[in-house]
Amino acid sequence: MSAGADENISALLSSATLVLLGGLVYSGSTLVERVVIGRLLTPEAFGEASIGIAIVRLGATLAMLGFGQGIARYITRFDDSADRRGVWVSAVAVVGVATIAVTALLYANAAEIAALLFESPDSPRVVQTFVLALPFLVGMRLGLGGIRGMEHTVYRTIARDLLFPLGRIALIVALVAVGYDLVAVGYAYLVAAAASCVVAHYLLHRLLPLVGQFQTHARELLRFSAPLVVASILGQLLTRTDTIMLGALTSSHEVAMFNAARPLAGGILMVLSSFGFLYLPMMSRLDAGSEREQMDRIYQTTTKWIYVVTFPAFLTFVMFPADVLRVFFGPAYTGGAPALVILSIGFFANAILGRNRETLSALGLTTYLLVSNTLAFTVNVAANLLLIPHYGLVGAAVASAASFLVMNAVVSGILLVGYDISPFSSWSVRAYVVLPLTLFPPAYALSKFITLTAVTLVPFLVAAGAATVAVVSLAGCLQSEDWIALEFVEDQIGLQVPYVRRYLPQR
Repeated sequence: MSAGADENISALLSSATLVLLGGLVYSGSTLVERVVIGRLLTPEAFGEASIGIAIVRLGATLAMLGFGQGIARYITRFDDSADRRGVWVSAVAVVGVATIAVTALLYANAAEIAALLFESPDSPRVVQTFVLALPFLVGMRLGLGGIRGMEHTVYRTIARDLLFPLGRIALIVALVAVGYDLVAVGYAYLVAAAASCVVAHYLLHRLLPLVGQFQTHARELLRFSAPLVVASILGQLLTRTDTIMLGALTSSHEVAMFNAARPLAGGILMVLSSFGFLYLPMMSRLDAGSEREQMDRIYQTTTKWIYVVTFPAFLTFVMFPADVLRVFFGPAYTGGAPALVILSIGFFANAILGRNRETLSALGLTTYLLVSNTLAFTVNVAANLLLIPHYGLVGAAVASAASFLVMNAVVSGILLVGYDISPFSSWSVRAYVVLPLTLFPPAYALSKFITLTAVTLVPFLVAAGAATVAVVSLAGCLQSEDWIALEFVEDQIGLQVPYVRRYLPQR
């Protein structure tokens, strides 16, 4: 691999590590938020809070018009501050109009939405409170898009991974303590989103002064983002439709069980997401320089790392689903165990194929994202309609997993057939085969004799991680590019990792 590719992977790994740490806080905080809501309120209220969160996030995705990725892609392609500032100004102007329209529409129809999806008598006020958070959530995403385009990981971590989730948790606890019920979650989203919006733009201003001359680029942004409008909405619907359709077709209790399993399974995507922040602008820059070979090598190398780091959590969730749910949510939520297994399988498919969607976006092929999301969403809705009435949350989990498999298969197929870009190398394929065959049988045997608790869950994950590294090393899954990851880890911990070096090929 060239020196340039080494430098790019090192930068990507450094960014991914910081984003992963921030993501651990963000995902952990999101999980803690769900646990707090689940334990402070009833399961039915927890289910309705999940529906309210789904509504505001879907509305924000619609209002963004796909500009989140557009800002990040185009800012990195300009050197002049006026052009970079113009990208942000163009996005604020267009998205601002859309945000006002979406917010007004949802607020005016709060009663109808509540009647369809909620059961509590105070539901219209709850829906309105969540909807009022939408403009601030959009504003935060615009600021984060600019920060991402400037390739600054620390500021993203502060605004998105720390302030927003931790602020929500603190507000929920405080409001419930003084007597608020379900509406406390809506107020928490409103205040935390407003604060995070202000901080995100303050931090962006430090990287790119937001006041000054600018050259608008609305036409380029619209051309790039237009397919992403529907694609982003459909992508969000893939993660929210199951919750909304469960609420419409079953009970709030089923929604609660499903939404206890879903954020845990979503933790599998944490490592995948950690590589995404810097990945898109970096790959876009390489594409602009026609450095296709570097793109392919970076894609393959990072995909294998994502798979290996993610595997221990996947193994644990599939073999000990009820134990994991009991540890986090309590015994009342162990009914979500089958959904946790199915969702973990669906989300793990994302890890196997790596950052395929960002690779497609970096090439400017956003129309294909629209195609893949449309197919996946069609599968999701059809499967939900067919399965939820008969199988409840298990049917919703199957529909969700199937739609993710379809979406990733389509995107990866387009990259392979049309552009000869694949996430697979001989080393990664070996890891994909050897790890499950080696570690699932003993884990299954253990699951018959032991129960994971709050005390033993973390040690088991550590042991699974150590076993994963050992199998990867002994089975010949390591390649010369893995020196970059090993040396980075050793630099961070100040120690030399034992045994692994002897199995790494020389560079």
